[in-house]
Amino acid sequence: MSEVMEPMVHEDQLPGHESKLEPKPDWEPRYKGSDRLKGKVALITGADSGIGRAVAALFAREGADIAILYLCEHDDAAKTREIVEKQGRKAITIAGDIGAKDFCEQAVKQTVDQLGGLDILVNNAGEQHSDKDIADITEEQLRRTFQTTIFGMFYLTQAAAPHLKQGSAIINCTSETMYAGSKHLLDYSATKGAITAFTRSLALNLVEKGIRVNAVAPGPIWTPLNPFGGQDPEKIPEFGKKTPMKRPGQPNEVAPSFLFLACDDSSYMTAQVLHPDGGDTTSS
Repeated sequence: MSEVMEPMVHEDQLPGHESKLEPKPDWEPRYKGSDRLKGKVALITGADSGIGRAVAALFAREGADIAILYLCEHDDAAKTREIVEKQGRKAITIAGDIGAKDFCEQAVKQTVDQLGGLDILVNNAGEQHSDKDIADITEEQLRRTFQTTIFGMFYLTQAAAPHLKQGSAIINCTSETMYAGSKHLLDYSATKGAITAFTRSLALNLVEKGIRVNAVAPGPIWTPLNPFGGQDPEKIPEFGKKTPMKRPGQPNEVAPSFLFLACDDSSYMTAQVLHPDGGDTTSS
């Protein structure tokens, strides 16, 4: 199918505004920076809020300039840009649909032109819809979930690859649902399985060029994704409480995994997946 499905921003309330979420997620880095990404340029999808914002904040604290890709939450994206700039780093915001190949190509070009290059690609954006029965998943939703969550990852990686070099890193966001499953997130979980396979295969494809490819598989993290349509409303009060830690995680508890995989601390790691999930996957 060559046509691009429009983002499902009117079904549910996705992707959701962090500015309207209560309580607010914790995005602020927990420690002083040590220049682990000094002089680097990172492109982060879904960086307007949630995990993406926390990653942008931490990368900036460690010395990186940031391209903030997002769909339509302009107020959230402006806040993330402000966060990055307060760390003394450059930031640009780029709004658009990563499910469209031409947008991904334009976004990478804009990043390189305005920030001077590209060293780190963080494929974080995703789309999630809760359905109790497989029959409730429409063809439109199925195509859209795959288009955002895995097609967009291919498009951005294809556009970014010519600019990456020895020492560059790609970090993809998969999910605990790839390992533990989720009976109400069938299409979303399927894309996360694809992301894990893509990560491991792409790592082998790029290893000879000195480009490392890894992934992070978060558990239940308090971001706009779930409260704004990604989960049944009645489940939100109990969100994350079934983990061994008895609570959801915060975005700034996930961001350090992305930092580790982006910097030279993980120089001997590729094709790997980290699991900041409160012990949830191992208990399933």
